[in-house]
Amino acid sequence: MKLNQSVVWQNNGLDLPSGLSILNLFSFFERCPNNTETQHRTHISEFQLISLSEDPDKQPLLFGLFLSMYLVTVLGNLLIILAVSSDPHLHTPMYFFLSNLSLADIGFISTTIPKVLVNIQTHSRAISYVGCLTQMSLFLIFGSMDALLLTVMAYDRYVAICHPLHYLVIMNPQLCGLLVLVSFFVSLFDSQLHNLIILQFTNFKGVEISNFFCDPSQLLNLACPDTFNNILKYFLGAIYGIFLISGILFSYYKIISSILRVPSSGGRYKAFSTCGSQLAVVCLFHGTGFGAYLGSVVSHSPRKVVVASVMYTEVTPMLNPFIYSLRNRDIKSTLRRLHSRTV
Repeated sequence: MKLNQSVVWQNNGLDLPSGLSILNLFSFFERCPNNTETQHRTHISEFQLISLSEDPDKQPLLFGLFLSMYLVTVLGNLLIILAVSSDPHLHTPMYFFLSNLSLADIGFISTTIPKVLVNIQTHSRAISYVGCLTQMSLFLIFGSMDALLLTVMAYDRYVAICHPLHYLVIMNPQLCGLLVLVSFFVSLFDSQLHNLIILQFTNFKGVEISNFFCDPSQLLNLACPDTFNNILKYFLGAIYGIFLISGILFSYYKIISSILRVPSSGGRYKAFSTCGSQLAVVCLFHGTGFGAYLGSVVSHSPRKVVVASVMYTEVTPMLNPFIYSLRNRDIKSTLRRLHSRTV
């Protein structure tokens, strides 16, 4: 039965037909009047990214800083992959996950920094529509891989410390490969889900992205309506928060409980040192990541979002080689042997 009455959607001031169904929901979104100027997706050729600094004198400093971070991150992670692949003693579940994390870190930082460096050199903030969606897709794939692998590594340490006698049986090669494959396909699904949602909208509020890369949350902000955008971000954030952070916290809770029962003070210190540094990186990555992803809902300061984005997109991948591996005695001895052979 068709109803003549309508209800006012208070968030957007829209007359939403009370008989609206799920099937024509997206056609309603396309009529979003929040756009001051209607812009169809096919007519948008590029987006404008935010500048890291408006001061021209700081551009060379920023270029050198980001280039240094990129080179350190790529070199550090490549050394880890080289060490793990060349030493048979490192062919264990822990180092298998570390090498995959290093690959994800290289891909993660490579989706953002090269474009930043190009924009600084060319004094341009533009990125093409196709390039923006491509960057967002790769960013979500590698970023989600990072988050999922950190969870898998926490579970691996939980089994190693809490069930040492059954470690090799539980963490067998089949399970390790399955965990990495599941992480990849979940990341791919997350990436394509964001793509499909963005592609459903034919109208955007503007072309200004309030970040230095095509941040998924910022692209959702440009789509309409705001209510759907906020609900989606909270929903995805809750899924990641419940399943990933809860899994990590549970694993480290069990790990710390087991460490406290170790009679040797030296053994407790070594275990706490390793797990504490790993937990610090996990908190840094997830804390700043959620802050940047959900912060745009409650914060109106793009600079705060940019700072949080720099922390989890650039700083965390750079710290991972030092925290997880380069402090590791086995990795360092393998790298020394490789260096001596080269010399």
